[in-house]
Amino acid sequence: MSGKRKTAVVICPGRGSYNKSELGYLHRHHSDKADLLQAVDQYRHQQGQIPVGALDQTEPYSRELFNRGDNASSLIYACAYADFLSIDREHFDIVAVTGNSMGWYIALACANALAPRNAMQLINSMGNLMHSQQTGGQIIYPLVDENWNCIPGRHQALIKLRDKIHAHAECELYTSIELGGMLVFAGNQAALKILQSELEPLSPYPMRLSGHGAFHSPIMQAICAQARSDLDANLFSQIDTPLIDGRGNNWQPWATDPAELWDYTLGEQITKTYNFTLAVQNSVKEFSPEALIILGPGNSLGAVTAQALIDINWQGLHSKQDFSNRQARDPFILSMGLEEQRSLCI
Repeated sequence: MSGKRKTAVVICPGRGSYNKSELGYLHRHHSDKADLLQAVDQYRHQQGQIPVGALDQTEPYSRELFNRGDNASSLIYACAYADFLSIDREHFDIVAVTGNSMGWYIALACANALAPRNAMQLINSMGNLMHSQQTGGQIIYPLVDENWNCIPGRHQALIKLRDKIHAHAECELYTSIELGGMLVFAGNQAALKILQSELEPLSPYPMRLSGHGAFHSPIMQAICAQARSDLDANLFSQIDTPLIDGRGNNWQPWATDPAELWDYTLGEQITKTYNFTLAVQNSVKEFSPEALIILGPGNSLGAVTAQALIDINWQGLHSKQDFSNRQARDPFILSMGLEEQRSLCI
């Protein structure tokens, strides 16, 4: 690639991005990154865990094996961070990094808030905690119509329903993630059962997310406390690339206290709503990038990122058709999990 560099914001994926179609992702795309994969697998071996290199080639694909927090987190990190390293820096100037949910931890690595081994320690430790202490779950439900336009009143109605169920005895229900055209709920089993019965069926929704706990909610307080005990603030260092967090806040190089970054990451980020929609919207508003690069594996964030842009009519986008036309003419969102778009990034 040659010519003027395009500015880009990088978006890091979270849990649920490595599925059956992604099997072998590391070996297909990153056989040239032996040092990175060896370091990840050496850490996993020391913890008595399956190496990600072996997981990546485990057939047949097993949802039970790959959705476990202690496996999914490290495997997705290895794929996504290797993708980040593959971006052609002669063609792209990365002006900021953000992510969804667990993708925040990957974003920390991309911004050098965490050295590679420290990133592996944090991500693997959080995955282990989520697996061993998992409680509750998540349900996802759409906020937009088939044209990716917000359905008037739906968000308010869902929040009202959430609060009604939360008021029931023995029920806990929260907003987990604002996810573009989707709303993700987190709750205990009693609350989720009622929620599923109350929501209008819109195939395939309401969808219970397999292997997911009640992430980004007060139900995670015990995991939060354990993580703060296990993971020292000294793991974090000064960032070299701006970061947009799950509140839409902008962390700037040389104006960020690593201790405050640790406090958010192992505090509010775990126990309060993660607003991916706002993170995307503020990323484009503050940095006006010429491209959004979504790291693999998979393309689980492509549609919801576009929906977040349509919600603010970014660069004249008002509908799914507008977005499709723009992508065909001059792609703004580049998903490295899609072969045809990956080739534009590396």
